[in-house]
Amino acid sequence: MEGGLHNQWSVWELENAKSLAAQASYHYNDLTNWSHVMNAAKSPANYVSGKATNHYQLYEQDIELVKKLNMNTFRFSVEWSRVQPQIDAWNSEAVDHYKDVLKACERRGVEPVMTLFHFSLPVWFAEMGGFEHRRNVRYFVQFCERILQEIGPSVRYVITINEPEVYANQSYSRGEWPPQVQSTTRFLRVLNNLARAHNQAADKIHALSRKYKVSIAKNSSYVYPGDNAWLSVRAAGLIQYLKDDYFLKKIVKRSDFIGVNYYFSERVYGYRIHNPDLRLSDVGWDLEPADLEYALERLHEKYHMPILITENGLADEGDTNREWWLMQTVLAMQKALDKGVNLLGYIHWSLMDNFEWDKGFWPRYGLFAVDYKTQQRTPRKSAVRLASLLKRIREESR
Repeated sequence: MEGGLHNQWSVWELENAKSLAAQASYHYNDLTNWSHVMNAAKSPANYVSGKATNHYQLYEQDIELVKKLNMNTFRFSVEWSRVQPQIDAWNSEAVDHYKDVLKACERRGVEPVMTLFHFSLPVWFAEMGGFEHRRNVRYFVQFCERILQEIGPSVRYVITINEPEVYANQSYSRGEWPPQVQSTTRFLRVLNNLARAHNQAADKIHALSRKYKVSIAKNSSYVYPGDNAWLSVRAAGLIQYLKDDYFLKKIVKRSDFIGVNYYFSERVYGYRIHNPDLRLSDVGWDLEPADLEYALERLHEKYHMPILITENGLADEGDTNREWWLMQTVLAMQKALDKGVNLLGYIHWSLMDNFEWDKGFWPRYGLFAVDYKTQQRTPRKSAVRLASLLKRIREESR
């Protein structure tokens, strides 16, 4: 969202924009909306973030949009590469900017949820191997401790790491994101070092003040067998463990809640995933919003911790499925609450269209559509409906 960045991603974009555009037809031509997004997906400019949504300059108006939608929370990231552009440099102007973001939230009665690592790294940290080396973890922990010391009491909820498995898998197993490594050994090393980074950072943050509520944002799907066959049942259990519990078990004792990013469930036949695919998002993901209930209940029963939904949404430029998705999601959360789940809140992905990593600008996740030429934000119909629903819920709860 911010734009104007210099980190390992912005460097990689410039080096790979042409190849990503050239490969777009191979990767995406089976999407139902391919004819509509084809021109953007085949353009190298699509894969260079540049100003993105220029949120760094327009944060005041963007947080005002949060308030206009009758929402009361805003999740954002502190960009490590802005705050610490060199190993021995600390950018006080960037820190002041994030203080201003928090003040903008406070003036509007909006609860900030701060993320400290969302896939982007300072170039100097990436050049020394990033999270692949245990010895490097200390640099991230030092950054976390110092930024909390400077920001102080303006924030309560802190996400140390966003979707650790996604980052490790895409960057070190599938090799699709920088540094484009394909190695199971290095994937596991990074994943375990991310758990170590969270635990050490959480200890430092808790030592500053127990008011801080610390967790990760965990990409969590609901995995279930499609039949009663022995292999399907066992495979679903194993996949669920590997996707969720392998990492959560390493960090849950140092966390105050579980952050959940939910986008889809996964149906297993035999040892393979075969989803119903009755409705698909613009990026081809199977849409099963009602299954959020089961994902929440499973995590509640296993870990007995508060849960904050830190991401939930879909790529839907035409806004044909978003209202249905939101209504089904609200019902799923209500059912989970009725069954005793301690649900702290819900954060939609996303407030506005944004730059989506190796897919660039063409996927549209926003409640607000963004015209990237003018930076105009326009509410989609689903956003207006959501705002009305939230207003009614608040009025009825008074």
